[in-house]
Amino acid sequence: MRRLVFLVMVLALVLTTVCFAQQKFLLIDDFEGVISAGPSGTVDSGTGNGSALQVTASTDIKQSGNQSIKVDFDAVEGGYMWVARGKELVAKSAGWLIKPEDILWDKYNAISFYIYGTGSNAEVAFDIKDNGNEIWRFLVKDDFKGWKQVACAFNEFFVRGDWQPDNADKNWQLDFPIKSFQFEPRPSAKGTLYFDAVVLVEK
Repeated sequence: MRRLVFLVMVLALVLTTVCFAQQKFLLIDDFEGVISAGPSGTVDSGTGNGSALQVTASTDIKQSGNQSIKVDFDAVEGGYMWVARGKELVAKSAGWLIKPEDILWDKYNAISFYIYGTGSNAEVAFDIKDNGNEIWRFLVKDDFKGWKQVACAFNEFFVRGDWQPDNADKNWQLDFPIKSFQFEPRPSAKGTLYFDAVVLVEK
């Protein structure tokens, strides 16, 4: 009996390992190259109501490639900020490695990214904008140190309730293709965060 239980456990472990090894990813952004703000820049970013933000590249702290994106922030109560990449943003050169309309979205059920935590306990919102310009949110807490991959299943995003663009369809349905993503450290918090390697995860 014990031998049978042992064999079942080994088989389950092997199947789990095989499934994990076969899981495929699509890299959509790696933050390589020039990192710059403004209408002609490669990152769409901004602040309001007293919050402050600086976005640069880091070659010292990186998860892969030559660099990561470094976000120095001071998120005050009542303020807001954003660091975005993708399509139809003010920064015209902030596109991904692949155009959203060229992605076979039916193949994927999650989006993931790497974040370098400092144990600040800051809350970080990861937002995506869908094809109807509606903003969806996933929350992450900086309660760890070092690099961590955060996987955000599409069915775990929720509609952002505090603000939506004027042109959002507000149909409470996640419509593909996704146009962009953004990071937003939430008030009240101050510190530095690093992000790298945004990928789509196959089903």
